[in-house]
Amino acid sequence: MSTLDPVAVFRMEAAECLEAIEAGLLDLTHQLDNKDLVDAVFRGLHTLKGSGAMFGFEALAAFTHHCETAFDRVRKGEVAATSELVAAVLAARDHMRALVDQPDADHGDTGSKLLAQLQAAVGGKQAAPAVAPAAVPAPSATPEISAKKNIWRIRFSLPANSMANGTNPLGLLDELRDLGECTVRANTSAIPALGELTPTELHISWDVMLTSEQDRSAIDDVFIFVLDDMELSVEEIDTAATPVAPIEEKTAAAPVAAVAAAVPEFRPVEAVPVRREAPAAASQAKTTENVRVPAERLDELMDRVGELVIAQSRLSQLASASTDIGLRSVSEEIERLSGELRDTMMVLRMVPVTTLFSRFRRLVHDLARETGKVIELVMEGETTEVDKTVIERLADPLVHLVRNSIDHGLEMPADRLAAGKTEAGRVVLSARQAGGEVIISIKDDGRGINRERVRAKAESSGLIHPGQSLSDSELLQLIFAPGFSTAAAITNLSGRGVGMDVVKKTVEALRGAIDIVSVPGQGSEVSLRIPLTLAIIDGLLVRVGSGRYVIPLSAVEECLELSLEEDLRSRGRSFISLRDSLVPFLRLRDLFRTGTKPDVHQKVVVISTGTERVGLVVDQIIGDHQTVIKSMSKLHNNVATFSGATILGDGSVALILDVGHLVAAGQQQEAQLRVAG
Repeated sequence: MSTLDPVAVFRMEAAECLEAIEAGLLDLTHQLDNKDLVDAVFRGLHTLKGSGAMFGFEALAAFTHHCETAFDRVRKGEVAATSELVAAVLAARDHMRALVDQPDADHGDTGSKLLAQLQAAVGGKQAAPAVAPAAVPAPSATPEISAKKNIWRIRFSLPANSMANGTNPLGLLDELRDLGECTVRANTSAIPALGELTPTELHISWDVMLTSEQDRSAIDDVFIFVLDDMELSVEEIDTAATPVAPIEEKTAAAPVAAVAAAVPEFRPVEAVPVRREAPAAASQAKTTENVRVPAERLDELMDRVGELVIAQSRLSQLASASTDIGLRSVSEEIERLSGELRDTMMVLRMVPVTTLFSRFRRLVHDLARETGKVIELVMEGETTEVDKTVIERLADPLVHLVRNSIDHGLEMPADRLAAGKTEAGRVVLSARQAGGEVIISIKDDGRGINRERVRAKAESSGLIHPGQSLSDSELLQLIFAPGFSTAAAITNLSGRGVGMDVVKKTVEALRGAIDIVSVPGQGSEVSLRIPLTLAIIDGLLVRVGSGRYVIPLSAVEECLELSLEEDLRSRGRSFISLRDSLVPFLRLRDLFRTGTKPDVHQKVVVISTGTERVGLVVDQIIGDHQTVIKSMSKLHNNVATFSGATILGDGSVALILDVGHLVAAGQQQEAQLRVAG
């Protein structure tokens, strides 16, 4: 039995609805005449209002109603969609989110200010037709129906499980009543006997007479979210052929008489199927295939799979030492099943980066309005998948990088035109997979990084000595130092020197690395290289001295044999010749100070991070190993050589090598040898 709180479920669905509304509004910013986008935003607001009212979020429903009304006027062509309207509803959307998260909190006069902004965006008093006497003619003294009014007979029934699924038929009747003068007759003939009645099932259908100035589309909008499942018949009554008696709302007999006058004979609502398009059915089928699972349950399942992999490794080790054929067979079967379970679990944890990138559309939209810059946001590689934990941790660092690109990188439109550039600055968010890593980059075509200002700020802050020799890469890496900022003044965008430091710490905590490239006058690009997963990886188990270590298999290019003679010959210049190119290598035995003599037949494991390669000299290659990554203790946070640890089948611990750090060490060794040479 589910223990989910209904209000918690509503909040999850409201969050998805608000995201859809925001996405529709941002799309509408570039296509103000797109009727489909206007309809999509209207439906989102309508859904949020109805769901909020049903779950007791009255303040949310009342506030959202005004935004829905504004977009309803846009749909009907009464007002035009403008950038001011989009901005007003975006601001209102943030208030709606606050009303969802904290419905009982004191939000001050935020709502009234936003509604005033919304009314101004749609033409002032136009948003309140009730106070505009010119817009609505005064009713005549006689109860005669105006010639402009239409009379509709609406007969509908909902599926038996509609109330259990959250549909309130009384809400539909209330919306019909809001369209004009309305009389309702309920058909109860389908209600079963009391002993057969299920309280949660609906067996009532309705016959409604509606007198309204609205057209057929307004009636369809009432049922827009239940059309696929219900039975609906809408018939316009010709008033010239069938006179209609006056409708009086306060008497019980008058509505019945009015219906009887217009309709000679009342019959139960007939099953008139609504036309359904194939895409709607396909969409409905697709929806039923999705299951919402709390993230913590996935994390717990991932931990169990990790423990299973460790136990399977132990079983394999016992089986390999046994002569029992049955035990070996079971061990192989368990190994196969645990591998498939691990792969399936990894797929469940993978999330496309579009869930991360889509958050920045709103950020860029708001910063463009705030700074007065014209900004074009381009997103590439949105289908690239990354572990969900990585996505969650990268959200804040990317916010800092995007804000930094817009504030420091992109120029004002006049400056860009003077420099021969387009008026609109371009920010590109891209993601791509390279081996066992995903590379997420933020690129702009702005002014680039001023090296002189960076050096001057670093020297004044004591980060480097005056005149100290630095490579271009080392100089650019200084912008990630704590408290570093080249901003002339502190603004709400930047200047406090904490953003880029947060980026560096977060990326390093993810066992990643940061690369930065900047060309003066052409722009900058910051690339984050992050592991695809933080849970289980395929590794290559090696021995160095008496210790065992794991090298991520995705970074391994090839393995070579290094004889004792070649090892002695390469002393002083640690290079091996690999297909007409020299590859530096590190002796892990010396690096880890094992104090043991090298094996006669040492091995070189060539690893790569995409563009750079380095060889690692080990004593023995044991074989591939499914590695469950365990975090290092706080005492080992500063040990950059290792990115984590894992438990082997015999219960011992093997450290996981940090490939990026080892490649950097190889590059530093190569540079020192070049200087010495």
